[in-house]
Amino acid sequence: MRSHQKILLLAVFVATFFVNNWVVWPDIMECRNLVTAREMVYDGHWLIPTMNGDLRLEKPPLPTWIVAVVERFSPDDIVMQRAASGVAALLLIFFVWRLAKRVLHTDPVVPTLLLCTCYNLILMGRTATWDIYTHAFMMGAIYELAMALGTDGRQWRRLALAGVWMGLSLMSKGPVSLYALFLPFVIAFAAVRRPTVRGKGIPIIIMVVTALVVGGWWYAYVYLFHADALAATVGKESGSWLNHNVRPWYYYWKFFLETGVWSLLLLTSLLWPALRRECRRDRGWMTCLWWTLAVLVLLSLLPEKKSRYLLPILIPASLTMGYLIRYWCTVFKQNVSRPADRVVFRVNALLVAVALLAVPVAAYIFIGIDGGIPVALWAAWAVAVVGAALVVGRSAARYRPAELVYGVTVAFVVTECMVLPYADPLINNPEPHSISATRTMPALEGLPFHRNSAQTMRIEIAYEAGRKITPIDLSDSATVMRALPCVLVTKSHASDELPPELLQCLDTTYIDYYDDNRVARGHRRYDPHEFCHHVTVVKVKSEK
Repeated sequence: MRSHQKILLLAVFVATFFVNNWVVWPDIMECRNLVTAREMVYDGHWLIPTMNGDLRLEKPPLPTWIVAVVERFSPDDIVMQRAASGVAALLLIFFVWRLAKRVLHTDPVVPTLLLCTCYNLILMGRTATWDIYTHAFMMGAIYELAMALGTDGRQWRRLALAGVWMGLSLMSKGPVSLYALFLPFVIAFAAVRRPTVRGKGIPIIIMVVTALVVGGWWYAYVYLFHADALAATVGKESGSWLNHNVRPWYYYWKFFLETGVWSLLLLTSLLWPALRRECRRDRGWMTCLWWTLAVLVLLSLLPEKKSRYLLPILIPASLTMGYLIRYWCTVFKQNVSRPADRVVFRVNALLVAVALLAVPVAAYIFIGIDGGIPVALWAAWAVAVVGAALVVGRSAARYRPAELVYGVTVAFVVTECMVLPYADPLINNPEPHSISATRTMPALEGLPFHRNSAQTMRIEIAYEAGRKITPIDLSDSATVMRALPCVLVTKSHASDELPPELLQCLDTTYIDYYDDNRVARGHRRYDPHEFCHHVTVVKVKSEK
């Protein structure tokens, strides 16, 4: 690997997963993990996790343990908590690199750059949720299994390691990655490579047993102490997969858009083997192509569908696109390309170049300069992005496919480093008034926070408040009196939700009205009911 490639890869890894990772506000999934981790640290609920005081058994706790360790040493530090996910993303990249180089026998540089510039991977590598962990660990299992099947001998060590990685994936999000990433790989690898398992039967059994022990001990522990709660959780999760966010089987037809700027390139890489016999003869290409399609088919069979579930498809998709880039590099260099190769490559490259040229203009319109991005910074960034667009344009003119990838990668790196913080008003609510302000109020120190049990509350509110907000029946005067003094978090004024006869015995001190919407007022997703709350201190009225 050349020195300029090493420098570019290092810059890509840092920019993609670590630089300015604080910009996007935590969403509901991330808040669930962060709140659970916080209660692990401060309430000691490590083995039986809780979320806002309630049992939290829906997800295995490994990613939450990792975040909790970060919380223990760097409290309430979203940058460090997300950096742990960035490390998991690097682990995923490491195994993709090793798989490309040692199993598929292709240059891993281009597939790695393609993967690191896919939108969904960037997002998941920057948020403290479960997805990046489960797929990173499963990639370790896939790599070790592929190496074991491709090497003579029993391969005890590799298959045992595959079991460990698989178990860690199960401890991160249950069987999700086993179904969405591992099973499609096994189907594609077996269909294309036809590996033999002769002499490896017992080590494979050891792999399975190891995976069950590493990935299943926590479930066994919970079953021993909270069997009913675990059964209820399993029933709830099973029902969600069958009845929640149910979409038609063709919902993922836009799967190629998950790669962002590489959408057309992905479609081309999936189509080209059907047009070129020499491409079909490449077993590595065909393995990745069928792996991609197997992920798509298996995910489409599930009733519940969400766009973030397509994260695992980016791995084989990036490898498939890498094979197309390598093929074009070869035929253009050897001057044996056909007209369709030249036309389709140029269309891919020129469309990307036009998109890059439009990016600084879009930033000027939607973010603005002076009041948004400083003029000098915008100018420097625009020059860099336009330069990258010119490199991509030159790659189209001179038939240099690798330069297409390098140009786009440079544009991503400079954008993530220079402009991302200034996109904050576009991504988040530009005028927030968060309940997080209550964290530092001396008047609220030591007081428990409660909410009306007759109402629901988003977990984002508990995360922003930095403490548990437990439900209480405000219609029951005796229950309320036992809870005093306390802080009430209500959707209307506390005086409107407390019984009138009880109010005569209480002192209420109104704190403020807080708006924790992630989007600006007027946006179609703005919700004045779910994210807006009144905060009031309630005490027993003192006798004068």
